[in-house]
Amino acid sequence: MRSTFGSPVLDAAARLLAPFMWLFAAYVVIHGHESPGGGFQAGVIVAASIILLRLVRGRLAASVLTSRDALTLACLGPLLYGGIGIASFFFGGNFLDYGVFPFPMEPSEVRAMGTLGIEIGVAVGVAGVLVLIFDALARWEDGTL
Repeated sequence: MRSTFGSPVLDAAARLLAPFMWLFAAYVVIHGHESPGGGFQAGVIVAASIILLRLVRGRLAASVLTSRDALTLACLGPLLYGGIGIASFFFGGNFLDYGVFPFPMEPSEVRAMGTLGIEIGVAVGVAGVLVLIFDALARWEDGTL
């Protein structure tokens, strides 16, 4: 697909839509930590908004979140997930047993906070990987894709 970038209508629509996509992704993560899933779906929504901006704005949008930044996100997500899981070992629990964390809350609330951390880690990792996949498949040339 070869097209030039810079359509004012598409640019305005994408820039208007992206923050709402990020807000919806935040809602999906927050709702998802109380029910099954959420992190993967939120990561896909965030990645889709970034890819939308890159498709519409070209290299201008690619400079906001570089491939190196996406790689960092792709690594930070699993590190957060694993870090929360391993941290429970230090308090006498099993892997991902967040109920053993010594927070001044009820055990059910501590588990909910641990699940939220896990879901955020999954969302960050998925968003980073999907943006990296897009960058690997897209061939950026002078103003065209």
